[in-house]
Amino acid sequence: MTYALHETLEVHEIAAFKTVCLTKAKTMHGLVSDPALKEILLLDVDVSTRQLEELGAILSKTTI
Repeated sequence: MTYALHETLEVHEIAAFKTVCLTKAKTMHGLVSDPALKEILLLDVDVSTRQLEELGAILSKTTI
C-alpha cells in the first residue's frame, strides 16, 4: 500500500511524539518512589514501545 506524503509525515510526527513519551516515562520511572506510579510508568513504556514498533512497520513501507 502506498501512502500520500502528508500521511507519511503525520506518522513521523506521531512517532516523534511517542519517542518523547517513552523517554520521559523511562526517565521518570527511575525518579519516582510510589509503587503504583512506577507500575503505570512501566505500562506506559510497554505500550509506547509496542506502538513505536507498529509505527516503524508502517514507515518501512513508505517511500519519500
